[in-house]
This record gives sequence, C-alpha cells and structure tokens, in this order.
Amino acid sequence: MTGTDEVPRSFAPSPPRPESPRKTGSAVVGLLMVAVLTAAGMALAGGPRKIDGQALPAPDALTSEVAKAPAGKAKTPPKEVRELETNPLLAEGVALGAVTCRLPAISRDAAKLETYYKTFASCLAEAWKPALDQANEPTLTATVQVTLPETSACGKAPSETEAVAYYCGGDTTIYAPTEWMLGDAGLERSRHLATMAHEYGHHVQRSSGILSAAAEKMSSPDEDTPADKELVRRIELQANCFGALALAAASGRGSISTSLANAALADYGRTDDSDTHGSRRNQLKWAKAGFSAKATSACNTWAAPAADVK
Repeated sequence: MTGTDEVPRSFAPSPPRPESPRKTGSAVVGLLMVAVLTAAGMALAGGPRKIDGQALPAPDALTSEVAKAPAGKAKTPPKEVRELETNPLLAEGVALGAVTCRLPAISRDAAKLETYYKTFASCLAEAWKPALDQANEPTLTATVQVTLPETSACGKAPSETEAVAYYCGGDTTIYAPTEWMLGDAGLERSRHLATMAHEYGHHVQRSSGILSAAAEKMSSPDEDTPADKELVRRIELQANCFGALALAAASGRGSISTSLANAALADYGRTDDSDTHGSRRNQLKWAKAGFSAKATSACNTWAAPAADVK
C-alpha cells in the first residue's frame, strides 16, 4: 500500500471544514475530526508508497435503511458506536462474507480505471455488509473518484508527493487520482487492490464509529504527541488488517485468484518504518493477522500492547 493515512483533523462533530494538506508518514488531526487517513511510508520498488485518507465523524443520527423486522418487533436502527477496543464490529464471531469480485480489465484509461475501482469498491461493500449488520452498524456508501478535486468536504487536497490515494470521510469518498495511482503501481493489480482495500478499511472505521472514538482521544491538533502518534498507528495498522480481511474474503473467486490475493497481501509489507504507521514488520504483521484469521476480532489494534503497534 502506498501512503500516508492521516487521522481526524478535528474531534468535535461540527460542520465539515477544509482539510489540511497531509504530510507523508504523518497524521493530521484537527478540531473537526476530519481524519486524514493515509497508509504512509510504504516503500515499493521505486520508492515509498502513500495511501492517504480523511474522515469526518459520523453524525449522531445516521441515515441507514433498517432491515425489516417481524411484525410487532421493532429493529433497532443501525448506528455508529464510538468505541475502540469494545466496538461491536470487533467482537468475537463477526466476520465478512465471501464474495466473488468480477473485475474488468485494469487500464491506463482514466474512465476504465475508475470503473475498475468502483467495481472493486462495490465488491468490498458486499463483503463488509454482513459484519456491519452483525454489529448493527451502518453500511455507508463509499464513492470513488479518480480526478483530484481542488477541495472536498475535507478541504484542500494533498499533493502527489504527499499521497497516492486518500479517503475523505466528510463525503465518504476514496480519491485515487489516475496519474498518482499509475505512477505508483503501473498496471500491477496487486498494488491497486491493496491500496483500495486499505482505503475502504478507513471507510469501515468511519461507518462503525471507530474514527470518531479515536478522534475524541486525540490530545493535540496535529497529532504530534507520542500518545497521539500511537493512536494514529493503531488506526493505520487496523486499516491494513481490514484491507487484508477483505482480500481474504475475495481470494480464490472471480477475478481475484489466490495468487493475486497473496500478492496484494505482500504489498502491505513493502514499506518503510513510520512513527505514524508503524514499523514495516508490524504493518505486514497486522495485514497477515486479518488475512489468516478472517475475523474482525483479529484486527483489534486497540487491545494490543504498545510493542505490537510500533
């Protein structure tokens, strides 16, 4: 995965405000809890990769379709739960559903590449829905855009030297600019899949309330204290684990062969050590944990000792 995942740019749920530029290998947190999430410092052949993202805390009342309940029994509407270690999404027995992703051919053409990403994002949503349903948390829709906006719900976009792709929770959009992604990964499908699965992992953190809960614990506006950087590492390492969970759910079916899924998993280990994203060893370790266990409880970075998130 490429990138720098920055975390909430603010803590209090207030109206979206422009995001700050992201910095490679660091997280940006502000008073809005605009989480700029990037998979930072991952070095690929040819240089460090950066996966960037940003998310705003979900509002207290999230619009979500309520599943039909038996007559006379009202089903509790799904909602985000602002908890970390004890978040229902991380409970024992919660798992993704197996999916068959039928992806089009990857291409350097922007429109075709966007279709490739959107098709994969739809498959990721299908894989994650059973887990979010089991946790009674909302399944928010993530969109994908391959053009770089001057501004978004998270504010000013980062530069190409700061990120390869990023997630904005304010508009629940994964921004994966064509030139940035192709410049980083070429047509190597494993890299594209690892990046998108990681970014979608941030989207799941946004939907579940994990990002909001983490933002509320931040103690400085720029996440520059040791405690804040550890929080950011726990977010980023969990996104690696979530990404690998989704790859495992799709492995061996449709367009994602077992060998392709394994190559995407290995991509999480092509990285440099980072004080905001963790050591190379731990970045791959958490990805492998999700890929092997196939259960969300394996991704509970919040319950892990500090040594496991360095």
